[in-house]
Amino acid sequence: MATVKAVKKSAKAAKPDTKKTAIKKSSVSKKRTTAKTAPKKSSEKKTAKKSAAVKKNVKKPAVKTAAKKSIKKIDWANLPFGYMKTDKRFVAEFKNGKWNAGKLVSDDTVSLSECAGVLQYAQTCFEGLKAYRTEDGRIVTFRPNLNAERMERSCERLEMPVFPKEKFVEAVLAVVKANKAYVPPYGSGATLYVRPYMFGANPVIGVKPADEYQFRIFVTPVGPYFKGGVKPIAVRVSDSDRAAPHGTGDIKAGINYAMSLHNIVDAHKNGFAENIYLDPATHTFIEETGGANILFITQDGKIVTPKSDTILPSVTRRSLVYIAENILYIPVEERKVDKKELSSFAECGLCGTAAVISPVCSVYDHGRDIRFSACENGMGPVLKKLFDTLTGIQMGHIPAPKGWIYEVK
Repeated sequence: MATVKAVKKSAKAAKPDTKKTAIKKSSVSKKRTTAKTAPKKSSEKKTAKKSAAVKKNVKKPAVKTAAKKSIKKIDWANLPFGYMKTDKRFVAEFKNGKWNAGKLVSDDTVSLSECAGVLQYAQTCFEGLKAYRTEDGRIVTFRPNLNAERMERSCERLEMPVFPKEKFVEAVLAVVKANKAYVPPYGSGATLYVRPYMFGANPVIGVKPADEYQFRIFVTPVGPYFKGGVKPIAVRVSDSDRAAPHGTGDIKAGINYAMSLHNIVDAHKNGFAENIYLDPATHTFIEETGGANILFITQDGKIVTPKSDTILPSVTRRSLVYIAENILYIPVEERKVDKKELSSFAECGLCGTAAVISPVCSVYDHGRDIRFSACENGMGPVLKKLFDTLTGIQMGHIPAPKGWIYEVK
């Protein structure tokens, strides 16, 4: 409109003309320069033209820039399940009997005394959860309140100060928000892994709890646990123990994982993906693997999951059990599982944050190779229903039970 008006005025100033001629000239001016028609007003027309161009184009570059900055330029399809430094992490300190407010920091290094409690007596615990980008563009986390509750139990058992549940959840959301650019795009198969952890920070030489602690959270984008799709794995029954009776098996203490490292390396050397640990008291009942809880499916389609005081209560397993009972209406039994029952099950899977469900095609038990035919080529039908429902809830395709999804805004 600014160009048309300028042309009309310039036409009148240069030479009297009819309205028809003026309109004709103005329409031509959109295709050609109007310098010859109105030399006196050329600067005004240039300004008007420039202004119109600015109005027309100013928003487009801004949107493109924002879109580019919203997600980092990372090869998501080939991202490993490993660590990548991100922009921010959360740090809170416990001193003189209380926690400070905590803050987001850029520095990814930790400075400690050589005599720090965590280095001398392994006084540390941790959690693991994920953040996702849904199909409609939202960024969400899955049940961080349960991770807060589990860390609370871990801290109590290790004589560490509890970081308040509400602040735990707030800190998780804050760190994810500060690293939004690292949340992988929907459909990439990758996710943002969130690692809260706590450790004794001050010098401790006598065998006792530390007096000062750090609670930290970092995040890192990780690729899918299974490259090229879900693949069935082979595991073995272990002679070693993961945890002692009445020990720390039911909490997420760092020492539990340190104890399993030699055994998992040995399993890999012998062609197995994991170790199945039996109850430490009798070596009769199946408990869990070094990093996941176990699910069995009976021939008639029921879910059986081992129950024991030395099993770490998995948030994923707990969620799958709820889904089975309340959404899919599949019967669930949480009970002791004798290793003699292994050959009677139709399906077997390991469940945890990293892979959600890993199908097991065989369990090697001291010369016996027990196979689960339904999992030879992937997940069996019941495990697949569980997997699809849980991941559907996480990705926003299926309505979530109340309180399961926390949106990062």
